[in-house]
Amino acid sequence: MRKINYLVGFVGLMCFTSTVVSAQGFLRARNQEIVNDNGNVLLRGIGLGGWVLQEPYMLQLSGIARTQTEIRSKINELAGDSATRVFYEEWIKNGITRADLDSLSAWGFNSVRYPMHYNLFTLPVEDEPVPGENTWLEEGFVLTDSLLSWCAANRIYLMLDLHAAPGGQGNDIAISDASEVRLWESEENKNKTVALWRKLAERYAGEEWIGGYDVLNEPNYGFESKDDKNGCAEPLNAPLRELLIRITEAIREVDRNHLIVIEGNCWGNNYNGIFPLWDDNIVISFHKYWNYNYEGELHFILKHREQNNAPIWLSESGENSNAWFTDAIRMMEEKNIGWCWWTYKRMGLACPMQVQKPEGYDALKQYWAGTGERPSQEQAVKVLSQLAENYKLKNTVFHKDYLDALFRQVRTDETLPYTTHELKSGSSLTVFASDYDLGRSGWAYHDTDSANYRTSTSVSVPWNSGESYRNDGVDIAPCNDFPTNGYCVSYTEPGEWLQYTIDVEKEGKYLLSLRTSHAAEGGRLHLTVNGEPAGDVTVPDGSAGEWTLSAGRETALKKGQNTLRVFIDKGGFDLNYIRLATER
Repeated sequence: MRKINYLVGFVGLMCFTSTVVSAQGFLRARNQEIVNDNGNVLLRGIGLGGWVLQEPYMLQLSGIARTQTEIRSKINELAGDSATRVFYEEWIKNGITRADLDSLSAWGFNSVRYPMHYNLFTLPVEDEPVPGENTWLEEGFVLTDSLLSWCAANRIYLMLDLHAAPGGQGNDIAISDASEVRLWESEENKNKTVALWRKLAERYAGEEWIGGYDVLNEPNYGFESKDDKNGCAEPLNAPLRELLIRITEAIREVDRNHLIVIEGNCWGNNYNGIFPLWDDNIVISFHKYWNYNYEGELHFILKHREQNNAPIWLSESGENSNAWFTDAIRMMEEKNIGWCWWTYKRMGLACPMQVQKPEGYDALKQYWAGTGERPSQEQAVKVLSQLAENYKLKNTVFHKDYLDALFRQVRTDETLPYTTHELKSGSSLTVFASDYDLGRSGWAYHDTDSANYRTSTSVSVPWNSGESYRNDGVDIAPCNDFPTNGYCVSYTEPGEWLQYTIDVEKEGKYLLSLRTSHAAEGGRLHLTVNGEPAGDVTVPDGSAGEWTLSAGRETALKKGQNTLRVFIDKGGFDLNYIRLATER
């Protein structure tokens, strides 16, 4: 995957200045719309998860640590207090900068959701020198000031999201970085939560580029029944409604301007007992993960919008395939629902900017999991230092396919070349299979499994079984052949196909061959060029890892743009590349 060079070129087309520009008035609720002084505003945003609050899966530490606190403890045990402190300072400094906001703006985002950890702003209740009082920490406010200035310079609304509340707001403890849930049965933690929002509102009351206050992320707690662990069957939600009202009242003491964003129980979706609304500037938000993109999935939230005459906002979604993204956003925008995707940077595919694992990181993971030798302190510090360095924008891997799915593919079925394939007269061309065209499922490719619908089906299906290179349904894995771009199309199944756009300098007949691995029981595929049949290819049977270049077959190509499709008739093999050469 090409790194940041593509991004820098793209961002460089825009002219940025350090001047903070004025907004078109505060975002506010007007009946069922979010508006500013210019009218309706459709929020298109992304979350900054993993920055000041590390959920373990974002660092591929699921099953090794449950929370950020446990991650930090494991790091500290290997690297020591001083190195651990330096790592987290560098992580925050490197993770989000002005350059990141410049890029987000250039791509088309008009908002970001900032998942905050309360411990950047105030001490835990149990650490307060004077019980019942609040010690304010300038670090979090200064960090937020910087982020706001970068947002304002790029005309991006900043949504403040209390992701980790004092005491922890639910049993999904990775979200709130809590060892146990203490918010709901602790007046001290409730008071601190309310006081924190009053303090934030007091500081930012006049800031028009603050889009709103998302006051409590994903409550998930059974108030009536502890067996209802995440509150999905909760009938009343009385403690949640009471806390949301208290927070709103505290904010309104100092800030009448900003939107209040509320979330129901059950990760933001259970609104039983929450209504009627208590303020005329509230947005009802919801979260959507791994369910079908049918209108029926929205009936509950559309009903809340209609009955309360208030705007709704999809404040968190993502963690799926590009095909799922496009379908979801198309549906949201048709219903005038703004959206915010999760998340901007992390390890793994489902993000615009992928954080690379440093050399030696797996050794740390194996030690923490109890399956490997203990690294030396020097080794641990070196790995962690490189990890923080890899978090910089310039060192991440740019997934343009992810962004294309969020913006361009929502508006068109047109395909584009993923990379340039130019066949010059008298020369040959190697087209790597993983560089199929950029576009929607059914237009640029077809794969048996193109999305994960586990919430709807109770079955989790990987969309890219190879977990490499691109976030489409196509299964792409690291390649052990040569030459290679590092990846091959793998896990092939009958009925799947891939499309490639090839620019040809001179009309004529060319020899086309394919580089495939052997299949246990043989394999077959067929080709079309510009919609016309172009022959069949038989894949030899044999052991995986053996590669064969098929005999060249005569293929007529026109001058200019040609569309080549490769159809899998019998799978079980890997496809590395397509070779085109002048016929001799």
